[in-house]
Amino acid sequence: MKILELNMNVSDESYEEFIFYLKTLPVDMFLFGLRFAYKRYAAETGGYLFPGRKSIIKKETDMLSKEQAQWRLDNWKKMITNYREKGYSYPTISRIKKKIENISKLGR
Repeated sequence: MKILELNMNVSDESYEEFIFYLKTLPVDMFLFGLRFAYKRYAAETGGYLFPGRKSIIKKETDMLSKEQAQWRLDNWKKMITNYREKGYSYPTISRIKKKIENISKLGR
């Protein structure tokens, strides 16, 4: 067991809230929240935060040409593997496929 001492400059309001969370939450939940906040902050500042399913679908389909969309459909099994490695759910993959099919039929 180790003792942790922090020195931070915060407003009175933020101090009270910070102390409340430290006293209320167990250490594992506090660390979980800090990890999440850190990853989100890194994604926001890195410019690659795309929260939500709609943003994922946009990210995967917005810049596709008609030919690229057709190639993805022709190699769909490889694309599913790629999307699953990225952690996308099957409903999201299905929506991506639907959007790609529209692009390959209609173009932009």
